[in-house]
Amino acid sequence: MRRVVGRIGRAHGLAGEMTVEVRTDEPDARFAPGALLFTDPPERGPVTVDDTHWHSGRMLLRLRGVEDRTAAEGLRGTLLEVDVDPAERPADPEEYFDHQLVGLRVVTTTGDDVGQVAEVVHLPAQDLLAVHRPDAADVFIPFVAVFVPEVDLGAGRIVIDPPPGLLADLPDG
Repeated sequence: MRRVVGRIGRAHGLAGEMTVEVRTDEPDARFAPGALLFTDPPERGPVTVDDTHWHSGRMLLRLRGVEDRTAAEGLRGTLLEVDVDPAERPADPEEYFDHQLVGLRVVTTTGDDVGQVAEVVHLPAQDLLAVHRPDAADVFIPFVAVFVPEVDLGAGRIVIDPPPGLLADLPDG
Protein backbone atom coordinates (compact mmCIF):
# COMPACT_ATOMS: atom_id res chain seq x y z
CA MET A 1 0.00 0.00 0.00
CA ARG A 2 1.41 3.42 -0.93
CA ARG A 3 1.21 6.51 1.24
CA VAL A 4 2.10 10.12 0.43
CA VAL A 5 5.04 11.40 2.50
CA GLY A 6 5.71 14.68 0.74
CA ARG A 7 5.15 17.01 -2.16
CA ILE A 8 7.97 18.62 -4.12
CA GLY A 9 7.96 22.40 -4.02
CA ARG A 10 10.11 24.93 -5.80
CA ALA A 11 13.73 24.56 -6.72
CA HIS A 12 16.28 25.88 -4.24
CA GLY A 13 19.51 27.20 -5.71
CA LEU A 14 21.07 26.13 -8.98
CA ALA A 15 22.34 22.63 -8.22
CA GLY A 16 19.08 20.63 -8.24
CA GLU A 17 17.93 20.98 -4.63
CA MET A 18 14.20 21.38 -4.06
CA THR A 19 11.91 22.14 -1.15
CA VAL A 20 9.58 19.46 0.17
CA GLU A 21 6.20 19.91 1.81
CA VAL A 22 6.59 17.12 4.36
CA ARG A 23 3.50 14.95 4.94
CA THR A 24 4.89 12.43 7.40
CA ASP A 25 5.74 12.41 11.08
CA GLU A 26 8.93 10.49 10.23
CA PRO A 27 10.71 12.69 7.67
CA ASP A 28 14.23 11.64 8.68
CA ALA A 29 13.36 7.97 8.09
CA ARG A 30 11.23 8.43 4.96
CA PHE A 31 13.73 10.78 3.27
CA ALA A 32 16.95 9.05 4.37
CA PRO A 33 19.73 8.94 1.77
CA GLY A 34 19.17 5.94 -0.48
CA ALA A 35 15.42 5.79 0.18
CA LEU A 36 13.32 4.84 -2.84
CA LEU A 37 10.28 7.07 -3.35
CA PHE A 38 7.47 6.50 -5.80
CA THR A 39 5.92 9.45 -7.59
CA ASP A 40 2.49 10.70 -8.55
CA PRO A 41 2.39 11.19 -11.47
CA PRO A 42 4.14 7.83 -11.88
CA GLU A 43 6.04 8.76 -15.05
CA ARG A 44 8.29 11.05 -12.95
CA GLY A 45 9.76 8.23 -10.92
CA PRO A 46 10.57 6.25 -8.96
CA VAL A 47 13.29 8.44 -7.49
CA THR A 48 16.10 7.86 -5.00
CA VAL A 49 17.01 10.29 -2.24
CA ASP A 50 20.58 11.50 -2.53
CA ASP A 51 20.58 13.93 0.42
CA THR A 52 18.33 16.03 2.64
CA HIS A 53 18.83 18.76 5.16
CA TRP A 54 16.76 21.35 6.95
CA HIS A 55 17.02 25.05 6.10
CA SER A 56 14.91 27.73 7.79
CA GLY A 57 12.34 25.17 8.90
CA ARG A 58 11.99 23.55 5.47
CA MET A 59 13.31 20.27 4.23
CA LEU A 60 15.58 20.55 1.21
CA LEU A 61 15.89 17.44 -0.92
CA ARG A 62 18.36 16.32 -3.54
CA LEU A 63 17.43 13.38 -5.76
CA ARG A 64 19.86 11.22 -7.75
CA GLY A 65 20.03 12.39 -11.33
CA VAL A 66 18.53 15.82 -10.66
CA GLU A 67 21.55 18.01 -11.28
CA ASP A 68 20.22 21.52 -11.94
CA ARG A 69 17.46 24.00 -11.21
CA THR A 70 15.57 23.24 -14.45
CA ALA A 71 15.35 19.52 -13.62
CA ALA A 72 14.25 20.32 -10.05
CA GLU A 73 11.55 22.73 -11.30
CA GLY A 74 10.33 20.00 -13.65
CA LEU A 75 9.40 17.89 -10.61
CA ARG A 76 7.50 20.67 -8.84
CA GLY A 77 4.12 19.50 -7.54
CA THR A 78 5.07 15.81 -7.67
CA LEU A 79 3.75 13.75 -4.78
CA LEU A 80 6.29 11.45 -3.14
CA GLU A 81 5.05 8.10 -1.86
CA VAL A 82 6.41 5.09 0.02
CA ASP A 83 5.25 1.51 0.27
CA VAL A 84 3.94 0.76 3.77
CA ASP A 85 2.54 -2.33 5.40
CA PRO A 86 -1.21 -1.71 5.91
CA ALA A 87 -0.89 -3.13 9.44
CA GLU A 88 1.97 -0.75 10.35
CA ARG A 89 1.20 1.59 13.24
CA PRO A 90 3.00 4.70 14.46
CA ALA A 91 5.13 4.15 17.58
CA ASP A 92 2.90 6.47 19.65
CA PRO A 93 -0.44 4.76 20.43
CA GLU A 94 -2.17 8.17 20.21
CA GLU A 95 -1.12 8.66 16.57
CA TYR A 96 -2.68 7.23 13.43
CA PHE A 97 -1.92 7.10 9.75
CA ASP A 98 -4.47 8.83 7.54
CA HIS A 99 -5.45 5.57 5.83
CA GLN A 100 -6.42 4.11 9.22
CA LEU A 101 -8.92 6.92 9.85
CA VAL A 102 -10.45 7.40 6.41
CA GLY A 103 -13.65 5.38 6.16
CA LEU A 104 -14.29 5.12 9.92
CA ARG A 105 -17.80 5.88 11.21
CA VAL A 106 -18.07 8.98 13.37
CA VAL A 107 -20.49 9.01 16.31
CA THR A 108 -21.05 11.44 19.16
CA THR A 109 -20.51 10.55 22.81
CA THR A 110 -24.32 10.15 23.04
CA GLY A 111 -24.30 7.61 20.19
CA ASP A 112 -25.68 9.80 17.38
CA ASP A 113 -24.34 8.85 13.97
CA VAL A 114 -22.51 11.79 12.38
CA GLY A 115 -21.07 10.30 9.19
CA GLN A 116 -17.86 8.87 7.83
CA VAL A 117 -14.30 10.23 7.71
CA ALA A 118 -13.66 11.20 4.09
CA GLU A 119 -10.22 12.75 4.53
CA VAL A 120 -7.67 13.93 7.08
CA VAL A 121 -6.73 17.55 6.40
CA HIS A 122 -3.30 18.62 7.63
CA LEU A 123 -3.06 22.27 8.62
CA PRO A 124 -0.19 24.05 10.37
CA ALA A 125 -2.07 24.44 13.66
CA GLN A 126 -3.81 21.06 13.81
CA ASP A 127 -5.28 18.24 11.76
CA LEU A 128 -8.96 18.13 10.85
CA LEU A 129 -11.21 15.17 10.15
CA ALA A 130 -13.35 15.91 7.09
CA VAL A 131 -16.57 14.04 7.87
CA HIS A 132 -19.04 13.29 5.10
CA ARG A 133 -22.63 13.48 6.31
CA PRO A 134 -25.06 12.05 3.74
CA ASP A 135 -28.09 14.05 4.88
CA ALA A 136 -26.38 17.30 5.93
CA ALA A 137 -23.43 19.52 5.12
CA ASP A 138 -20.02 17.90 5.55
CA VAL A 139 -18.18 19.04 8.66
CA PHE A 140 -14.57 19.46 9.77
CA ILE A 141 -13.76 18.15 13.25
CA PRO A 142 -10.51 19.33 14.89
CA PHE A 143 -8.54 16.15 15.54
CA VAL A 144 -7.63 16.98 19.13
CA ALA A 145 -8.37 14.96 22.26
CA VAL A 146 -10.93 17.40 23.66
CA PHE A 147 -13.17 16.88 20.58
CA VAL A 148 -12.09 13.32 19.69
CA PRO A 149 -11.88 11.36 22.94
CA GLU A 150 -11.84 7.92 21.32
CA VAL A 151 -10.55 6.24 18.19
CA ASP A 152 -11.45 2.55 18.02
CA LEU A 153 -9.87 1.03 14.92
CA GLY A 154 -11.13 -2.44 15.81
CA ALA A 155 -14.74 -1.26 15.96
CA GLY A 156 -14.25 1.00 12.94
CA ARG A 157 -15.42 4.16 14.67
CA ILE A 158 -14.38 7.49 16.08
CA VAL A 159 -16.25 9.02 19.02
CA ILE A 160 -16.48 12.81 19.04
CA ASP A 161 -17.61 15.31 21.65
CA PRO A 162 -18.38 18.30 19.42
CA PRO A 163 -18.66 21.82 20.80
CA PRO A 164 -22.11 23.43 20.56
CA GLY A 165 -23.01 24.44 17.00
CA LEU A 166 -20.36 22.38 15.22
CA LEU A 167 -22.86 19.90 13.83
CA ALA A 168 -25.66 22.43 13.24
CA ASP A 169 -26.86 22.45 9.65
CA LEU A 170 -25.80 25.46 7.67
CA PRO A 171 -28.61 27.90 6.83
CA ASP A 172 -29.73 28.09 3.21
CA GLY A 173 -28.28 30.93 1.10
